[in-house]
Amino acid sequence: QAAANPMSSSDAPEDGPKETSSVSQNISDADAFKILLEMKMKKRQKKPTLPSTVTELDTEDGSKVYVVGTAHFSDSSKKDVVKTIQEVQPDVVVVELCQYRVSMLKMDEKTLLKEAKEINLEKLQQAIKQNGVMSGLMQMLLLKVSAHITEQLGMAPGGEFREAFKEASKVPFCKFHLGDRPIPVTFKRAIAALSFWQKVKLAWGLCFLSDPISKDDVEKCKQKDLLEQMMAEMIGEFPDLHRTIVSERDIYLTYMLKQAAKQIELPRASESEPRKYIPAVVVGVVGMGHVPGIEKNWNSDLNIQEIMSVPPPSASSKIFKFVIKATVFGLMGYGCYRIGQRTVQFILSMPAAQSYLQKLTEIRSQH
Repeated sequence: QAAANPMSSSDAPEDGPKETSSVSQNISDADAFKILLEMKMKKRQKKPTLPSTVTELDTEDGSKVYVVGTAHFSDSSKKDVVKTIQEVQPDVVVVELCQYRVSMLKMDEKTLLKEAKEINLEKLQQAIKQNGVMSGLMQMLLLKVSAHITEQLGMAPGGEFREAFKEASKVPFCKFHLGDRPIPVTFKRAIAALSFWQKVKLAWGLCFLSDPISKDDVEKCKQKDLLEQMMAEMIGEFPDLHRTIVSERDIYLTYMLKQAAKQIELPRASESEPRKYIPAVVVGVVGMGHVPGIEKNWNSDLNIQEIMSVPPPSASSKIFKFVIKATVFGLMGYGCYRIGQRTVQFILSMPAAQSYLQKLTEIRSQH
């Protein structure tokens, strides 16, 4: 900090001898940057010892990207992330999060566990307001799945991202990027891709998910072969859902990793000094299911504009939305009718009401 923010001569004591001025007074910001960068380079391992879950990728200009494949409810994934960042001392850390989920980075485990288990009407209203009726309902169903896993394992999701955030803050000049596509776009595109009956089938399956999950099951998700087999089964069931939730996000994550891996410009002492660049080192923290797709797309020219648009709702979506609304209003109307009917019956059974009705009957018979 002393090197980066040199003390100006006006801040020095007036009665002190000029000869005792510190070295930091004469150092420029560019020199300070170079000193700290050299310290970082010395700490960076030339041949890092990396976990088996790390995939190494190279760019044309010599930058290196280390993709850590993780299971989202795994203690060992947290350790893999910490070890990788400490070994390679990256310039950028990219995580599989978007701005809508960034709050989980600063929340403690206890709060996250509580939040994950509590799925209430307020959360449903917020999801519908943010994503629309269909996407909001689907988001709540997926949150239910996450809550089920949380309850089974006693562990909040996203631990590897929080560890990445903490470790990145310890590395000099390390930037932290959010690399995932915004979740409202993903949900809206996923809903638009499904037919009416696929939506019903998926919602039914998510509603009644209750299979027990162990920590061993979670760790198996870090094995590429097993995970690809699970993905293949899912593709057979919902190919369009796999395309929007997995394949399109593979493209987006690859694009963001490539953007982060652009060469770094070194500071210059003056404007006349030529610009100098060095290759970047990037650590990407993503779910293991995205690693094969990132490898596949790495050497391709990517255009993310196509996968960022939200298609207009299909006829089946409009019908499903109408059915949901009609069902909700119908249940509300029936509920009001039943409550009103019972209320009337209760009032009529009261002695005072019966006496009043008897008097009315007598008056009418007299006329």
